[in-house]
Amino acid sequence: MRTLDDLDVAGRRVLVRVDFNVPLKDGEITDDTRIRSALPTLRELREKGAAKLLLVSHLGRPKGQPVPEYSLAPVARRLEELLGVPVGFGEDADGEVVLLENIRYEPGETKNDPDLARRLAALADVYVNDAFGTAHRAHASTEGVAHLLPSAAGRLLQREVEAIGGIMQDPKRPFVAVVGGAKVTDKIGVLTRFLEVADAVLIGGAMAFPFLKAQGHAVGASLCADEDVEAARGLLGDDKLKLPVDLVLGREFSADTETRELDGVDVPDGWMGLDIGPRTAASYGEAIAGAGTVCWNGPMGAFELAPFAAGTKAVAEAVAASPGTTVVGGGDSVAAVVQFGLADRVDHVSTGGGASLELIEGKALPGVEALK
Repeated sequence: MRTLDDLDVAGRRVLVRVDFNVPLKDGEITDDTRIRSALPTLRELREKGAAKLLLVSHLGRPKGQPVPEYSLAPVARRLEELLGVPVGFGEDADGEVVLLENIRYEPGETKNDPDLARRLAALADVYVNDAFGTAHRAHASTEGVAHLLPSAAGRLLQREVEAIGGIMQDPKRPFVAVVGGAKVTDKIGVLTRFLEVADAVLIGGAMAFPFLKAQGHAVGASLCADEDVEAARGLLGDDKLKLPVDLVLGREFSADTETRELDGVDVPDGWMGLDIGPRTAASYGEAIAGAGTVCWNGPMGAFELAPFAAGTKAVAEAVAASPGTTVVGGGDSVAAVVQFGLADRVDHVSTGGGASLELIEGKALPGVEALK
């Protein structure tokens, strides 16, 4: 993969695909992590003498038409504050740094329309992709334009590919994978790959219940779809797969619901499992503490609800304290380490949800392949 080390940008206009798909509330950015993650690449390009940076990003899913609430105008203002230089907004804006309006206002973006790719290419002399979060999409601004200009990966995209690709190809042993979230079918490829590569795969969150049901356990009102049970059944029998031995239950999915700890995994009727229990958390913590590599994707329970946060917090603390190489990916897992103030103690916190999962599976990412 070509990187900034392979690209001459001095005196040239650089089209930079960034991932500024940040959360907004009432027009204000509530988390600017993705903007901050792009700063090293933008600063390096300026230091190397780039004449102009034209930044391209999407925000939300406006479905090919202008939608005011998905405008990148608030992002331009925040980027100006963080970068410390004026940031123009819109294709007609002047200045050394310009953020274009939401590329998904263009109906041809998600269709990888060649005409849109050519229009983008005409704006610049070289192209840099630093948007790992969209690298698994073959869109006009992530894949199409990369074939029309001298192109390379930015530092964020480079770090992501090296960090995740590195642990999957040559991990320090033992390699412990921690997988949570909601649906087994969404992560069947990831689970299969981890069972091939890792030494232990620790399962938590709602994902545990299809496995438990496939073993014959009662799951009560816990989230558990039939198709997930069948998918889980196909993975049972592998000694690497570790499931919860106790749970924290709630009557409803609510912070003020009635709760109880269950020493076991047979969930009574009228209850739902919303977190791993303390014995499971301790066991998972021990496995993580002794690992040479840890990859965590998906929370252990409904950590956004205080009564059901302990399991995820325990895993987050274990990952942060691990002496091995630690990688955290997936929006909810990243949100958890940020919420618990542990993000700066993890070796690599991924900015890409779907992209990181596909990279773990070993799939080719169109946005990366175009840079080879």
